Amino acid sequence: MKEIKSVGDNTIYEKKSGRYAVKDTNKKFVNGDDKAKILADAGLITIPEPKVAPAEEVEEATEEASEEAPASEQAAEE
Repeated sequence: MKEIKSVGDNTIYEKKSGRYAVKDTNKKFVNGDDKAKILADAGLITIPEPKVAPAEEVEEATEEASEEAPASEQAAEE
């Protein structure tokens, strides 16, 4: 691993695979959301925004389901 930069109390390393490792002042590796935040603040990665389902598609799906239910009930009665 080669040292890329020191950011505050953390040191960022690049592995041979191209991934990053972060060590804190206690020489312990940092993982998870903390690591992602440190790397994003250093400008090495970007954190994608979570996708939100559009409200229109959800409303259409519920309307279609409510329209299909009476039709199937009418067929069962005949």
